[in-house]
Amino acid sequence: QLQASGGGLVQAGGSLRLSCVGSGGMFRSYPVGWFRQAPGKEREFVAASNWSSRQIYYADSVKGRFTISRDNDKNTVYLQMNSLKPEDTAVYYCAADTIGLWRYNRAAEYDYWGQGTLVTVSS
Repeated sequence: QLQASGGGLVQAGGSLRLSCVGSGGMFRSYPVGWFRQAPGKEREFVAASNWSSRQIYYADSVKGRFTISRDNDKNTVYLQMNSLKPEDTAVYYCAADTIGLWRYNRAAEYDYWGQGTLVTVSS
């Protein structure tokens, strides 16, 4: 089970940090991704990290502004979001791949999902 939190309302240029807490001792072994879905749009990849943080990937739209990190001792993955833009407004989801194929930017490859947390960036 995954629990995402940290969303909220922020002005353009501001920052937020999202957290994704996983239950179970195996969470630290799984790759985790962040995805987002804006109203009327499909879910899109944002960032992903393998279990060790040695493999990290970002969507081009967030590269240089967002940072994914994880604290496996706390079973938590973070998404630090800086220089936020109105187009970043979306519900953000964290997801884990427990199967192991891990094509990091494909939502269908992740089998456990958090409930989502809403990020709203005002202009």
